[in-house]
Amino acid sequence: MAKKKDAGASTPAVKVLSGAGVVFTTHTFEAEDRSRASSSERVAFGTEAASALGVDQGRVYKTLVADVDGTLWVAVVPVAGQLDLKALASAAGGKKATMADPAAAERSSGYVVGGISPLGQRKALPTVVDASALEHATVFVSGGRRGLDLELAPADLVRLTRARTAPIGRPAP
Repeated sequence: MAKKKDAGASTPAVKVLSGAGVVFTTHTFEAEDRSRASSSERVAFGTEAASALGVDQGRVYKTLVADVDGTLWVAVVPVAGQLDLKALASAAGGKKATMADPAAAERSSGYVVGGISPLGQRKALPTVVDASALEHATVFVSGGRRGLDLELAPADLVRLTRARTAPIGRPAP
């Protein structure tokens, strides 16, 4: 897999990968305009990416920011499922995890919700990547803006985010 240059894809996440010499591919797609959609009409950002890119949802991972005992953590889980907050708290060595306020996630990461990448965040947060990522040769994560995904080896994702891996995802109900 070779790097695919996209002039509009220069985000902090892309810069981190390029600077580290990691082999990755950028994938762009037309992201849905959610400004006028009701909550019942909205499609999850990760599901939208998988569909637009024609990739199995099991290989596309969403980046979520959670609060574990008063500290923000990044959780990277498959878009086909959900984050198991109890499992995240356990993996983080904490007692309780809740989803972070979206504004706090945006401030901390420097990205907007729906485009938060686990890479190149404004403030590096402790990170847990769902162990299922290691089952794939490559995975897709947000590239730092809506409509941009990065495909890379999960080992590179774990190394560059200094993440631990643990089973923190669960199937969607």
